[in-house]
Amino acid sequence: MDSLTEGFQKYCHSWFRLDQLYRKFVYHVLQSAESTVMESLSDLVENHYVNNYLLPLNDRWQNLVDATGKWSAADVILQRKFFSRWIKPFLKKNRKVFVIISDALRYEIGEEFLRLIRSEDRYEADLEAAMTMLPSYTQLGMAALLPNGSLSLTDKGNVEVDDQSSQGLVNRQKQLDRALPERATAVKAEELMKLNQEDRRSLVRNHDVVYVYHNRIDATGDKRDSEERVFEAVEDTLKELIQLVKKLANANVSNILITADHGFIYQNRSLDESDFASVEPQGEEILFRDRRFILGRGLEENSSLRKFTSEELGLSGNLEVQIPKSINRLRRKGSGSRYVHGGASLQEIVIPVLKINKKRQSDTTLVEVNIIPGASSIISSKQLVVTIYQTEAITEKIHPRYLRAGIYAQNDELISDAHELSFDITSPNSREREQRVMFILTKKADELNGQEVTLRLEQKHAGTSQYKEYKSLKYTMRRSFTSDFDF
Repeated sequence: MDSLTEGFQKYCHSWFRLDQLYRKFVYHVLQSAESTVMESLSDLVENHYVNNYLLPLNDRWQNLVDATGKWSAADVILQRKFFSRWIKPFLKKNRKVFVIISDALRYEIGEEFLRLIRSEDRYEADLEAAMTMLPSYTQLGMAALLPNGSLSLTDKGNVEVDDQSSQGLVNRQKQLDRALPERATAVKAEELMKLNQEDRRSLVRNHDVVYVYHNRIDATGDKRDSEERVFEAVEDTLKELIQLVKKLANANVSNILITADHGFIYQNRSLDESDFASVEPQGEEILFRDRRFILGRGLEENSSLRKFTSEELGLSGNLEVQIPKSINRLRRKGSGSRYVHGGASLQEIVIPVLKINKKRQSDTTLVEVNIIPGASSIISSKQLVVTIYQTEAITEKIHPRYLRAGIYAQNDELISDAHELSFDITSPNSREREQRVMFILTKKADELNGQEVTLRLEQKHAGTSQYKEYKSLKYTMRRSFTSDFDF
C-alpha cells in the first residue's frame, strides 16, 4: 500500500478476512475443549497470524500514518461525519431510522453480520466502512457518532460535543435532543429488548431517530479476567444483533443502521516483551494513560510513539495525543494486554456501517435439486448409480436443501439403502454441484422383477420428523436371478 486510502480500501476488500478466519479458528478451538490436542496447530496459526500478517501489515500502515500531517484519507468517510453522511438522508425523505452502536464491532465482524442478515427472509443489507477518530476508544468514538460541530478531549479522557459532555446515556440523549428537538432519543439494547411490542411501537411512533447502545464485545475484552473470552462474546453479539433487528422490524422499523465506536486488536497468546513500547512516555503533563494511547501536554517525541496535536486529529482544544506505533502496547497496571484498542492499526480504526432494510415480500428460497436421468430406466443389477444435481450455487438468499433419498416399491416399502444428502455447495462451477449416489438394493427387490419402482427424494416437514416427497424418478426392475458365481 502506498497511501492511507489504498491501505484502508484493501483492508475492506480482502485483508479483513485474515482477522475473521483467525477469530473463527481461536473460537472453535476453545469451544472444542481439545486445546491440548490442538496446541501445535494453534501455535502455528498464531505465529503466522501475528508474524506474517498482523505485525508486517501494521508496520507498513504505520509508515503511512507517520507521514500524514492530518488524520484523514481521501475518499474515506471519517467517523465524525456519520450523522450527516448516513442519517440525514433518511430525515430529508421523512423516514425514521434506528441506529445500533455495538461497542467494538470491528469491520470483519460487521461483514459476517452482513452475510447473516442477508440470509434471513425479507432482509436486504449493504456494508460500507468508516475510519474512526484517534484515539480509537469508546468515549471519542461514541461522541463522534452523535450530531456534532466540534469534538474536544478533556484532561480526564472524556469527550465534549459542542462544549457539552457526551459521557453516558443521559448526555447523549441531550445531544440528540439539541440536534432534533423531541424527535430523537437513545436507549440501551438490553432495555429495548425488555419492552413489549406495543412499547416498542410507541418508541418508533414518537421518534424519527433512535440510538440503541449495545455492549458485549468491549465489556468482555476490556477486563483482564475475561479478555480471553472476547471471541465468544463476538458470537453472542452476532446472535443478539439478529434478535434486535428482528424485534425492531416487528415494531415497524424499516431502516436500521449498525456501526461501532472502534475496533480492536486481539492476540490469543500471551504477549512477549517485544510487544510493548520500548520507551515510556514523557512530557510536561501526562493526564490520561491507556494501553494504546496517552493524553497530555508538552509530550516528548520518541521513536516508539507517534504524537498528534488535537488540530491534526480534527479535535478542538490543546491536548496532545501519543499512540504506540504499529501494534505495540503501553504497560498499564491491572489491565489485560491481549485485547486492546485506542491506537491507529487497521483492526482498530476500520469500522462497519451496515444499512438494513426489511422488504414486504419473501426473498429467500431453497436451492432446486434435479435427478439427472441415465441412459436407461431399467434396473438390472444389485446396485443403481444416480447423478443428482444442485441447480444453483448457495448464496445469502438461496439456502441449502437437505434431502433423504431411497428406492421404493409401489407399496412404499424401502428396497434400498437410504442416503441423507446435503445440497449446500457454493461453487459457481456446475460440475462441482453434481453428486453421484450409489443405491444398494435389498433382497426384497428380487421379488419385484418386472414391476415399477420409484427413486424418491424426500424433504422433512419443518419442525417434525415426517417426510414429504420432493422429486422422484420411475424405474422398471429387470433382474437376472442367476448367482454371480454361476458359469
